[in-house]
Amino acid sequence: MIPCDNPITTADRITGVILGTAVGDALGLPAENLSPGRIRRLWSGEWRMRFLGRWGMISDDTEHTLLVGQSLLTQPVDPVAFQRSLAWKLRWWFASLPAGVGLATARACLKLWIGFPPNASAVNSAGSGPAMRSAVIGAFFAQNELQRRGFVSASSTLTHRGWQAEVAAQAVAGCVALAVRTPGQPCVAEVMTVLRSLSNEREWTQLIGTIEAALAGNLPVARFASALGQNDGVSGYSLHVVPVALYAWLRHPGDFREMMVRVLECGGDTDTVGAVAGALAGAVVGEAGIPAEWTNNIREWPRSVSFIRLLAQRLAAQTACATPLGPLHYFWPGVLLRNLIFLLTVLMHGLRRLFPPY
Repeated sequence: MIPCDNPITTADRITGVILGTAVGDALGLPAENLSPGRIRRLWSGEWRMRFLGRWGMISDDTEHTLLVGQSLLTQPVDPVAFQRSLAWKLRWWFASLPAGVGLATARACLKLWIGFPPNASAVNSAGSGPAMRSAVIGAFFAQNELQRRGFVSASSTLTHRGWQAEVAAQAVAGCVALAVRTPGQPCVAEVMTVLRSLSNEREWTQLIGTIEAALAGNLPVARFASALGQNDGVSGYSLHVVPVALYAWLRHPGDFREMMVRVLECGGDTDTVGAVAGALAGAVVGEAGIPAEWTNNIREWPRSVSFIRLLAQRLAAQTACATPLGPLHYFWPGVLLRNLIFLLTVLMHGLRRLFPPY
């Protein structure tokens, strides 16, 4: 548990958001699309990094978060200009041949490449792509709701056109912003107020009621996922991913490890659920509250853990400066080699899944 007088700075919280995203993403990646039962049969013992031996690597969840962070450093004031900057970065990210890109995001990136403007590149989808990259916007604009909502909308509508995708993204950003402003973990009532302010759609209001009832009954995270019909793993639908991540965050306040274990045990879209839950918890506990063995066992290049820390520090500095500080530079040609190694490892995991235990 994190005490209410814990002196965590805004820079610590932004670092916690991005590193929490990376840790949840990397931990969940090997288990993606597996059922809870298959996860238990394949791996025993504690959750650890296991994507490449005992090491972890990030996927598109964290990569998009980094792209958003870089775009905020380029265009921190105007959401339209921010959207153009993010669109440009997404084009080149897609050209680097990332493995596991979501279908809606891939279609949107193709539209960008063939000449569609950023405000017309979105496709009809209720996927969780916008939600997985919105936490950093919430941390950056924690003190400015109007800007936060505008930038989240700009990010969401770049790739997805479904109301569910944008509301889910706004929910993640709004709760992260609340966490950054609050000493310790925000109380449930405050979180529910944020969530209710986002939409009057019946499906959304019913989900909020389900979260409240489950918290009142002290249901385990897996039981909450079952209440949403996600017995065999959490789907990639934004209104499955985000409610499960939010519930785990509220059910295990201030305890990053326990929260992460319980949400990943639900199976399904584990990298995205883990990334969203990790961002929410990281906003409360900062980097110091994230288990060091998980952070230290992420092996990435050229967008390393050190790069993530530097990006977070620059974003924290940018919040106090209207003049763009500019993005961090890294050896971007190295991404192609990195993506080749990543793809080969994904194929190895796919081959392993063909064999027992089933």
